[in-house]
Amino acid sequence: MPLFLQRLWRLVSGRRAVAHPTHPSRDIHPAWVVVLASAWLATACNVPLWREVAALPGQGTLRGWGFALAFAVIVAAGNAALLSVLAWRWTLKPAITVLLLMAAFGAYFMLAYGIAIDASMLVNVMQTDVKEAGDLLNWRMLATVLALTAPPLLWLYRRPVRRMHVFRHMAHNGMLLVGAIVVIVVCLLLVFQDFASVMRNHTKLRYLINPLNSVYALGNIATKPLRLDTSTLMPLGRDAQLGASYAGQQKPPLLVLVLGETGRSVNFGLNGYERPTTPLLSARTDLATARNAWSCGTSTAASLPCMFSHLGKSGFESRKNNYENLLDVLKRAGFDVLWMDNQSGCKGVCDRIPSYSTASLKNPLYCQGGECLDNVMLEELPAQLQRLQGKGTDRPTVVVLHQMGSHGPAYYRRSDAQTKPFADECASNAFDKCQTEQIVNAYDNSIAYTDQFLARTIQWLQGRAATGQPTAMMYISDHGESLGEDGLYLHGMPYLIAPEVQKKVPWITWLSPEFLQNRGIRMDCLQQQKDRAITHDYLFHSVLGMLGVKTAVYRSDQDLFAACRR
Repeated sequence: MPLFLQRLWRLVSGRRAVAHPTHPSRDIHPAWVVVLASAWLATACNVPLWREVAALPGQGTLRGWGFALAFAVIVAAGNAALLSVLAWRWTLKPAITVLLLMAAFGAYFMLAYGIAIDASMLVNVMQTDVKEAGDLLNWRMLATVLALTAPPLLWLYRRPVRRMHVFRHMAHNGMLLVGAIVVIVVCLLLVFQDFASVMRNHTKLRYLINPLNSVYALGNIATKPLRLDTSTLMPLGRDAQLGASYAGQQKPPLLVLVLGETGRSVNFGLNGYERPTTPLLSARTDLATARNAWSCGTSTAASLPCMFSHLGKSGFESRKNNYENLLDVLKRAGFDVLWMDNQSGCKGVCDRIPSYSTASLKNPLYCQGGECLDNVMLEELPAQLQRLQGKGTDRPTVVVLHQMGSHGPAYYRRSDAQTKPFADECASNAFDKCQTEQIVNAYDNSIAYTDQFLARTIQWLQGRAATGQPTAMMYISDHGESLGEDGLYLHGMPYLIAPEVQKKVPWITWLSPEFLQNRGIRMDCLQQQKDRAITHDYLFHSVLGMLGVKTAVYRSDQDLFAACRR
């Protein structure tokens, strides 16, 4: 038989055409690789999930063990179904490697901080800068990732995988996929009642199925362009203009909008916290606080664009188009607008206005280790305002100060040595090295620094007000934080299951006497609304209302100041 016919016969029949075939005692069928990898992912890489399952009511019974076993088989079969789509000659090992790494990192963060993974969490991770990422790195992370990835990867890359003709490989993968689906269906039918009840009453479990949770979240992110038209930016507030109060005004108003980071309302002394975390603000009688304010999301990436939107939380999350935001409307109305950032960026909010980042500053008083304390923004603010406004400007101005605030887990880095009223703080980013009390001390010290920062901001604005300029400050945090309650740390939990402390945020307003008079706002009225339930939805309309901007997109029912204007 001619040589080319021999090779053709071998190709069609699926026989190896290599001169020196792999030793039959060592090579392994791709299906077995998938099964074994799926079993490892479902067991070793899902310790956080099985820990939660073990804590469910009735898990010590025979029925409970049966449910747990069926659940484990479902998870393994789900991983096998995913890998069956990827189990090709050149993709099998890389795909398993990627899934193992995703699962290992996911398992670490679930174990260390009690977090769960969804699309918003992954977006937050992808938008994290080098400084924030550095706060999360430690030896425990490295040890966990190596323990979960090294054994299977060493085995995987030392064992040759049997080569098969593409059509035979396709048939095997198809049978593997169908088999995995059948296993899932059978197991679900066997424990359907228990499974449905657990998933309904313990929603967190679905976000702990590792790495399927991450794969689903990535798919959600990847398909977002199909649900959201990002090619066109819809205009907003084309009719925006300054109100009648500006006609006879001697000096234009100045609003400093402070965006807090990871500030939880319950840890502010001003809001009733038992510890004096805000002594400077608490001593003042000329500001108002909202103790029942709720965030749009549980991460910066989720909250920031939402809180500057006119759509509100529900409308923003279901939108079909991107719109301009509050800062665009203010600019269109005639305001100078400046964004100053001591964080990881504005998440697109400041894309069309002047912005300034502290990332490159070398100020020895406030900047160490590649990041700066928030007070550095106040040092830079006068020069940046001068650069923005030029000489002789009579335009009203809004400045946004985006804090580093209380960003964790390295809370101890968010305050200086002079602003640490609570001793014995956790000086590590690995919480397992610290007691809960030490973690809380470090966090509360960061709040004390924010107290000092806000007090300095008000003092600076009072100096401007002394010249006759109406000035104001509004502080609002993007989201809260978990500090060990129910085993949870940090933030970013799916909003549906996130605890209250991750969603309830501080909201503080200070208005100079000149501003109050100019805008006809009663401070005593604002102070009486401290327990009113409000959300980030109110920010857009409250800022427009307090600044007297006229536009059809303004809603008075979501303006904090509407009921307190004379």
